[in-house]
Amino acid sequence: MTTHALEHRALAARLPTRAAQQVRWLAGGLALGFAVPFVLADQIGLQRDLYYGVYAVAVGVFFWAWARASGLSIAEMIRRRWMLATGLGLAVAGLLSLMVIRTEDATGRPDGAALVGQVLWRGVVYGVTDGLLLSAFPILAVFAAFAGRQIRKRRSGTVAIGAIALAASLLMTGVYHLGYNDFRSSKVARPTAGDVVWSVPTLVTLNPIGAPIAHAGMHVTAVLHSNETNTFLPPHE
Repeated sequence: MTTHALEHRALAARLPTRAAQQVRWLAGGLALGFAVPFVLADQIGLQRDLYYGVYAVAVGVFFWAWARASGLSIAEMIRRRWMLATGLGLAVAGLLSLMVIRTEDATGRPDGAALVGQVLWRGVVYGVTDGLLLSAFPILAVFAAFAGRQIRKRRSGTVAIGAIALAASLLMTGVYHLGYNDFRSSKVARPTAGDVVWSVPTLVTLNPIGAPIAHAGMHVTAVLHSNETNTFLPPHE
């Protein structure tokens, strides 16, 4: 048997294990996505900005651990079609910002340094964290589960995997928002529908920066336009 044939058999033997590994990580992401808001926001009532900090650290460590365990380089993922990912992220951010302005009433907001702080913390940091957990991670994990399989080599197969990845992102978004008391109602439909839009940049490019850019744009607009919103920027009082 040739060396190439042996390598192919070895890869084929690892594929089921790789897929199972990604399923376990997806399950872990769902558990994390629900537990953080349910425990820290709903049950403990942690102060909002402190909560965002804990959430950001938890998601950052989780994403790093997933990439390391999966043998993926975060730097290489970020370099993948980065110009297109950035452009799509900014375009979708603009679309989401317009959605915020048209669907939410303008409310009061702080001034000066307090506003700048909220834009950076609640807008950028929290928005990037949401985009990373709710879209980038599940989409990339699903594609990693199918890495090396013949289905990835066909356009129709790639489209089918993309549909599964989007479904995983929708599930993650729904489960995460159900961790907040006020989203355990028909209200959860709004962020779930929004996920279809903010997932596009990462879904198209498989670059983790696309969805976080789009999500951060939406959060920044919510801070500036509808600071006291009961839809965006949970947890709500």
